[in-house]
Amino acid sequence: MSGLSTPASVDAPPGTDPYRAPAAPAWQPIAWLRPSEPERKAAAAPRALAAAVITGLLAAWLLADGVGVNLLLCGVVAAVGAGIAARSAGRRVRVWTVLWSVLALALLAVPALSEAGWPVALSTLCALALASLALHGGRRWAGVLLALPGILWQLAPGLLWARDGLRGLSLPGRGKVVPVLKAVVVAAVLLTVFGWLFASADAAMADVLSGLTPSLDLSELPLRFALFVLGLLTALGFAHIAAGPRRWDRTAVRPGRERGRLEWALPLVALNLMFGAFALIQAVVVLGGRDSITNTGMSRSEYARQGFWQLTAVTVLTLVVVAVAKRWAPRGTAADRRLARILLGVLCLLTLVVVASALGRMWFYVDASGLTRLRLWVLVVEVWLGAVFLLLIVAGLTRSVAWLPRAVVLSGMVTAAVYGLMGPDAIIAEQNVARFERTQQIDLRNVRDLSPDAVPALDRLPGDQRTCALELIRAGLDDSSPWYATSLAEARAREILAERPLSQSLSAEQSACDRAGLRGDGYIGRY
Repeated sequence: MSGLSTPASVDAPPGTDPYRAPAAPAWQPIAWLRPSEPERKAAAAPRALAAAVITGLLAAWLLADGVGVNLLLCGVVAAVGAGIAARSAGRRVRVWTVLWSVLALALLAVPALSEAGWPVALSTLCALALASLALHGGRRWAGVLLALPGILWQLAPGLLWARDGLRGLSLPGRGKVVPVLKAVVVAAVLLTVFGWLFASADAAMADVLSGLTPSLDLSELPLRFALFVLGLLTALGFAHIAAGPRRWDRTAVRPGRERGRLEWALPLVALNLMFGAFALIQAVVVLGGRDSITNTGMSRSEYARQGFWQLTAVTVLTLVVVAVAKRWAPRGTAADRRLARILLGVLCLLTLVVVASALGRMWFYVDASGLTRLRLWVLVVEVWLGAVFLLLIVAGLTRSVAWLPRAVVLSGMVTAAVYGLMGPDAIIAEQNVARFERTQQIDLRNVRDLSPDAVPALDRLPGDQRTCALELIRAGLDDSSPWYATSLAEARAREILAERPLSQSLSAEQSACDRAGLRGDGYIGRY
């Protein structure tokens, strides 16, 4: 079993498998899916609850100013609390638990390195999903896919679990501590209310009180309170999972009804023939080179733009076809199973040709028009889809496919981590600047709205192009951000712009963009 292990249930009747899912009730609306029963939860450990409170306080203190290394700090404290809860429940650490946890922390490091919004959001979501998977310990398709969003439905139960744990605590001197805490809270409320009234009534009293009270912007209180609650609930949710996860691996997924060999195989054979014809045509185009594209009556850019999105849709739809066909494939005899492996394997192999063709078309497109965020993102997704089809082919050649669900998720999460850590905005800027240095052509629309990650590359542009490309980025830099909410890319951008400042005002910058090719209609010419 992957992930963290827990003892088998002791409530199962004699002679039965305690890990077998219960029979589905007759009224269940989804007949092919039977949910698992949750494990019995261990009591909330005081240290785990303390770690959750610290996580909430850190979130309220650090995250209100933005994200950077502060997100990683909050994640580490929440992970410590989950580890304490798991140890209190008697669970053991497994290899996959360590792997998912390390990868989750690597994803949380993206905000500390990059300032690009989309990669930071993607990395954060993937890190939360991986942390949930690490604590649930799933390995089958149901266990892996249902565990990824598992933290979402553990937020409220985690709070109730913490409440029950607090009720069960027997602290020494509790009878003296609780009255003192109540008195402190009441005194704080009274001093706040009457202090505000006295300060508003007398200026001298206001000066005295302002010197005694810490500086606090009351307008930030709702945001900081919301961050505290979110951090607390998230940390408690992970600790709740660690104390006794729902074993989604025990969710029973009934196989689809077997179809007849002809009814199932004929559509796949026809689809394979169409894919084969496309692969043959692509081979002719590749061997013919530029002349074959010219014979279509289109330029290389038009040829790439005309087909890339359709081929990407073909790749995604083929995954759906493979999943559906595998579910209803005939499997009664060895010949049926062999036929299913052959037809689906050939389809996956031919789909790799579609992936290669889509990547080649996008390469032509980027070479002709430059790289953008959308183009880079779909390139990364297309490469990941190709890796998934390779995994499916390998699974068809092996007897055991128990490794496949975790391998697919691992490939996706590694792709997300690499995408975030490599700095996509920096790559986009580097490609466009290198293209300008080679051809003296650049579409400034591709680089003006990038994040500070792009500043080192854009700094190499000559006068007007540099000013036009960097002015919006400079205007968005916040010099008042604290260290914990400042990424490495933002700090580097500030340093570069301080060494080579943009001396022109905003109106002068518009003139620079005009000279660089930006006209009033919003079109930016290429140079």
